[in-house]
This record gives sequence, C-alpha cells and structure tokens, in this order.
Amino acid sequence: MSTQTPIAVGRYGPYGGRYVPETLMAALQELEEAYEVAKGDPEFTRELNDLLHNYAGRPTSLFYARRLSEQLGGARIYLKREDLLHTGAHKINNCIGQALLTRRMGKKRVIAETGAGQHGVATATVCALFGFQCVVYMGTEDMQRQELNVFRMRLLGAEVRGVDSGQRTLKDAINEAMRDWVTNVRDTHYLLGSVLGAHPYPMMVRDFHRVISIEARKQILEAEGRVPDMVIACVGGGSNAIGAFYEFIGEKSVQLVGVEAGGRGSKLGDHAARFQGGTPGVLQGTYSYLLQDEDGQVALTHSVSAGLDYPSIGPEHAALHDSGRAEYVSASDTEALDACTTLTHTEGIIPALESSHAVAECIKRAPKMSKSQIIIVNISGRGDKDMGILTRELKIAGGGNR
Repeated sequence: MSTQTPIAVGRYGPYGGRYVPETLMAALQELEEAYEVAKGDPEFTRELNDLLHNYAGRPTSLFYARRLSEQLGGARIYLKREDLLHTGAHKINNCIGQALLTRRMGKKRVIAETGAGQHGVATATVCALFGFQCVVYMGTEDMQRQELNVFRMRLLGAEVRGVDSGQRTLKDAINEAMRDWVTNVRDTHYLLGSVLGAHPYPMMVRDFHRVISIEARKQILEAEGRVPDMVIACVGGGSNAIGAFYEFIGEKSVQLVGVEAGGRGSKLGDHAARFQGGTPGVLQGTYSYLLQDEDGQVALTHSVSAGLDYPSIGPEHAALHDSGRAEYVSASDTEALDACTTLTHTEGIIPALESSHAVAECIKRAPKMSKSQIIIVNISGRGDKDMGILTRELKIAGGGNR
C-alpha cells in the first residue's frame, strides 16, 4: 500500500498539526504507529483490498455520460460512480480501513460523527461486520434531514446519539464525539469520517480514499488513452475530493476543481464556502481555513446538503488552494438542486445533494470546453438519502419540472 506523507509529519505547508487535549495525544500516537506498521504489512493490504472488492464493490465504474455531454455540447463527461458502493457512498473505503486498524489495536468500541448520515451508516456497517460496539453522534437538525440514514444506522445495531448544542449539525456532532473519546480513550477508537482533525487522520483518511483516483486514472487511460483535462468533486471536509484528486496532483495538465456549498447567499452564515470568506484558524484538532467572525468565533453555516455545511476544510485542501494546484469554487443550493434534476433526467442517475454541487460546476464548465476535452466528475454518493429534502425543495420550486 503506497502512501505519501506530508512534507513535515502532520503538516501540509503551514496547515494540519495536532491541536488536541493532552489526554488524546497517546491515542493519536497509538493510531499513528498502528497505521505505519499496517502500511508495511502485506496481510493488511491483502485484507483491505479483499474487503474493498468483495464487500464494498470496488472497482466502481467510470461511466461516460453521453446524453449529458451531448446536451451541454462541450467536453466529454465521465462519472466516477462511488454511489454504487455498498452503503451508497465513498465513505465505506475509509471505514473498512479504520475498522481493520481498530481490530489491530485491540479495541472493541467505535465512535463516529456524521452529517449527511453516510459516514454513520458506513461506520455502523463495518462495526456490524467486525462485531464492534458502535455509537454515532449526529446533530438533531441533520437527524431530521436524514431520517432514513438514522433508521439504517439503528437497524445495523448502532446507537445514534442526537446532539442539540450549537447549530445541531456536523461541527456539533464532532464536538460530542471528541468529548466521548476523551472520556473513553482506552477502549474506544474514534472513526473520523473526513480528512479533518489531528494528525494522522488527514493523511490516513486520504490514503484510504486514494483508490478513487487510482481506479479513475487507469479507467480513463483505458477509455480515452489519456488523462482527463479536469477532475471535479464536491468538498465538505474533503475526503471524496482528495481521493479523486490525489493520483492526478502530479499531472500538471489535469485541472482539479473542488466545489464548496454556496448555500443561499454570500453573507457569513448563509453558506459553507471556506475559501470564499474563511481565514486560517484551528478547529477540532487541525489548522486550516475556517469560517469565523471578526472575534474569531466559529461562524454558522448553511447548505441544502447535510454533508457540506462544515465551517472548516481538510488541511491538504488548504495547501492545494494556496499553491494554486487546485481551484475551489462554490455552487448555490438552487444550482445543486437544478444539477440533481438535470443528471437524473439525462442519465437516470440520482446523485446525492453533496455530489450535485460537483455536477453543477460541470454543467457550468463543460459547454465552454471543446468536444475533444474530458471531465471526470466524482459522484460521491447516491441521492436516496435526500428524497425528503428533494421532495420538499422541488415542490417549493414547482415540482420536479424545474
């Protein structure tokens, strides 16, 4: 299992690090050491790859979206179908990897946070598979928006603990998960769901999602004989995006585009676009771009998608932004809903509202590109979980004929 570490351990330029209470330092060091040993163990790699293939359903397909490409009239569009994975999203990649590490460390209890619910479902799934006790923290606002995933987690045997503090979304769920971890650090592993938090999580979660771009690069070379001109992915914490980008970072001809949640407006509190109003700061273990007010207080966020409304972003994305290697833009709630409808009507694929942000950017860019150019869009999850939101939002806008 080949990996690349940050330039300085735990750092991506100035970003990253390990900003946690002293009580968690030993647990983070234990996890880092277990991961370093596992990376060099052929048996770990064999079991990981076996589960990714036979349990999760990898490799996922790279689908040529012919009708969407023809409708937009520009670049040829390919969809990396992470939505076809077991549990319905890319999250299962990381959860399988961390479950194997949990077993190696001899721990029997797993905690996790979730926003859109997909990481919670994937965590509950691997805990059922490995026989771990599972507790998932979820903001009560997100529990209402993602009721189906709450039921799925409970059916899988997980305890879902609602969080009523703050904005009652992902940030608040992470706060509660970290409090639990501090209290139960000896027997509990915190299965963090994105490229966030203290080292080694950003590096480790990235490595477990690299399989997305490893497959996509091989698949596009087989289909087109060359690398794409552009890769587009939505960015909340940033796990699916860094997974989709990573093997192309060294390919300077490939433009990397991350799409944040533009929400309902540009005012602080109405969006979750960290690179359009955020400044560097520390949140929940790491130093990165952060939406905060003039007094340094973490700002409220908003997105129609429960998985993108987080006030910070993974530190490796911060470094990619500052270096100019990746471009970060945003799509509004309305643009994401329109994109979801467009892809559904043209290709019969209902993307998650998170993924719809990436589709929205593709819809903007493809017509301006030539028919000889190629875009890969990472469809990080399927839209089943969003039926309640889609029904309400599309009805408000006049039904499904947007």
